[in-house]
Amino acid sequence: MKKFVSALLAALMIMSLAACGGQPSGEASKAPENNQTQAPQGGSDVGDVANDPKVTLVYAEVNPEDTIVGQTGAEFKRLVEEMSGGSITIDFRPSGVLGSENDVLDAIIGGDDSIDISRISAFALTSYGAEKSVLLSLPFTFESRDHWWAFANSDLAQEFLSEPQEIGLPLRGIFYGEEGFRHFFANKPINGIADLDGLKIRVSNDPIMNGMVESLGGSPTVVSFGELYSALNTGVCDAAEQPIANYKSNAFPEVANNLILDGHTLGAIQAVITDTAWAKLTENQQKVIMEAGKEVQKFNQNLSQSAEDEVLQQLKDEGCNVVDVTDKKPWQDACSSAPAIKEAIDKQADLYQQILDMAP
Repeated sequence: MKKFVSALLAALMIMSLAACGGQPSGEASKAPENNQTQAPQGGSDVGDVANDPKVTLVYAEVNPEDTIVGQTGAEFKRLVEEMSGGSITIDFRPSGVLGSENDVLDAIIGGDDSIDISRISAFALTSYGAEKSVLLSLPFTFESRDHWWAFANSDLAQEFLSEPQEIGLPLRGIFYGEEGFRHFFANKPINGIADLDGLKIRVSNDPIMNGMVESLGGSPTVVSFGELYSALNTGVCDAAEQPIANYKSNAFPEVANNLILDGHTLGAIQAVITDTAWAKLTENQQKVIMEAGKEVQKFNQNLSQSAEDEVLQQLKDEGCNVVDVTDKKPWQDACSSAPAIKEAIDKQADLYQQILDMAP
């Protein structure tokens, strides 16, 4: 009798599924419905995050989308939207449409909630009290990309990403990346340090950058990034420095077609999210953001070198005057004498040595 009842119940369940357009469990498990999602690619179990309240996060990027950082931001958008099953939308705004990096940071730290995520230079928060990140801006700290990634993928890097929360800034770090080493370019030929003497070199208002330019013989000239093209064109400044991909994408060769590959500083970057935006998210959505950060960090690592090599070849083909620096020791010695740089190293000597010791 029990076998008969069990068989009858099973038959009724199958008929009910067929009537409702359902499938037996073996078929249903093949793929989630469009309004559901599986766990993020990194393996964290975030549950059915697709059914969480929908939220849109605005992501600010000062460079165009075809740059290394632009592509990184676009990939972060793709990952978050896919991994959240559509419950999170990233409104990606490249090309500085939301303002310069400093403008954006001033706004979000001041409580402006119209921007949720910003891609910034890894040392941009030094102007807002972050001390650890000062070490990432010191010239000739990282010997190579491998050296940078040994740091960026370490537990120590996570301490650096957590610093904004520790010092009371209303934001937190999501991921690290890089956009290549930074090099000087000018509206006149530069064949060595001597050619920087007396040049008005654009800087952001940062003591480390000011000290570096002065130690190399240049005259630091504060110009916002959005005004740099015009400043080079009109002679407000004679030179500047950027990673190779940004130099080309922002059309700087049109007004300063001389590039010297001194590689003084690695273009380390990070993305930060505001506390206000973080509070909009459910716990599962927060996990998606951080998991996507891990994935896009790997994406950036794989992208940067190949993208930079391609751009450098394009610059040479287009007639840019590119000068290699075969001996960087004179540059290193000059920078190490700058008082601001020496002070920064002395203040956190043990921590700085930990970074140096990560060189392969």
